[in-house]
Amino acid sequence: MARAWTNDHLTTDAEPGIRRIGTADLREVLRQGWDDFLAIPTQLVFLCVLYPLVGWVAARAFSGGEMMPLLWPLVAGLSLLGPVAAVGLYEISRRREAGEQVSWLTAFEVLRHPNLPLIAMMGVMLMAIFVAWLFVAKMIYNMTMGQLPIASFGDLVNATFTTSEGWQLLLLGNGAGFLFALLVLMLTVVSVPMLIDRRVDISTAIQTSFRACMANPGPMAAWGLIVAVLLFLGCLPAFIGLAVVMPVLGHATWHLYKRVVV
Repeated sequence: MARAWTNDHLTTDAEPGIRRIGTADLREVLRQGWDDFLAIPTQLVFLCVLYPLVGWVAARAFSGGEMMPLLWPLVAGLSLLGPVAAVGLYEISRRREAGEQVSWLTAFEVLRHPNLPLIAMMGVMLMAIFVAWLFVAKMIYNMTMGQLPIASFGDLVNATFTTSEGWQLLLLGNGAGFLFALLVLMLTVVSVPMLIDRRVDISTAIQTSFRACMANPGPMAAWGLIVAVLLFLGCLPAFIGLAVVMPVLGHATWHLYKRVVV
């Protein structure tokens, strides 16, 4: 069994350093994330958790009512919760990097992590951002397509792509989604992995995450684009691809953190 966390295993830095990275580093962290996934496949765990949730959302949306316009915002918004949902993957990657014995059960060791209350606080913050995103998405829908006669999901799709109101919805909705995604990226890209790795408070972790993004604007923007594209592609085959994409991105995020923060 891999050893459990104690406070003695956490490193302490008054001011974590930031390293500049390039696009070659992004390719390497994706390769490392893929290697971690192949070594410790966790797709069944994601299928067991992800599919009931997505299935419930889809069922409610296709049945009509107020949930119908929120199908895509709900599914897309799940990525806003990804940084905290992936903490178990960070722990698997950390222990593999340290040469320790790991299994898929290693992911649950974070439940005994001394920083668990801080990680939970980050989760509450991301949940609040997720709820705010849904509120904004619903408001944009009401402003643009709220008055159109839409009775079914097919009507919704047709109106979205064939009416001026639909194009306004796409423009405003995607713009708002980009801002929410950018906020979460800057808040969490290294802060949540840092809470797994170091004895720091939330303020220091978040400040380090912002510093990392400001020091590497191009690579971090590229990373955000990579995440968005891979999540979109993972949604296409009935969301099945997310069971692979999400753990690979989780592992890769750990390796990104280790390359950026010193």
